[in-house]
Amino acid sequence: MQEFRETGYQPQNPAIRMAARIISYIFHPLFVPVYIAWFLITVQPYLFASFTPTEKIITLLRFIIMYSFFPLVTVLLARGLGFIDSIYLKTQKERIIPYIACGIYYFWMCYVLRNQPQFSKEVVQLSMAIFIASSIGLLVNIYMKVSMHSISMGILVVFMSLLAFTQAGSYTVYMSIAFLSAGIVCTARFIVSDHTAKEIYTGLLVGGLSQLIAIWADGFLP
Repeated sequence: MQEFRETGYQPQNPAIRMAARIISYIFHPLFVPVYIAWFLITVQPYLFASFTPTEKIITLLRFIIMYSFFPLVTVLLARGLGFIDSIYLKTQKERIIPYIACGIYYFWMCYVLRNQPQFSKEVVQLSMAIFIASSIGLLVNIYMKVSMHSISMGILVVFMSLLAFTQAGSYTVYMSIAFLSAGIVCTARFIVSDHTAKEIYTGLLVGGLSQLIAIWADGFLP
């Protein structure tokens, strides 16, 4: 039985659909943590002021490996071994293995950063939020195919908002850019995916809530 999914309006204009597809690729959840790390290291480097240029490069490479390379290889291996039918993870069942595998990678990254005192609490809380979001996403995936894109956007928006209110640097413009990016990405997913509005909005809620939980939990963990 084919599941009927009531999605948002999908315009037939090929240019609009192509633009939405490109946006979905650029802001793929595998890349968003790397974008945030690059921003913190190069654009507003207050949180990495004590790092040498070499240490900054190594840190960025660590984010790329743990948040982009390993998850991508996992999906490709699962596809090659026949555990999933598509690298686009179109069904809830296909998302189970990537969620579990990425949860392991994200937990390890969080554990390592938390035990290295040179990293600021904001960076640790970001890594913790990503792990929490993947864990909640796995649970929510039982009931709906929650949008991974919107989960990453929820983390981005709340993280940048908190920086704008707590850091000495000027993050207000970047917070506005984060909100704009979230709106564009979620609109793009409405256009080119089969996600329902409920799945996209739930993703935003999961991402934002995960960042807040990470901040709360960081204050209680030893």
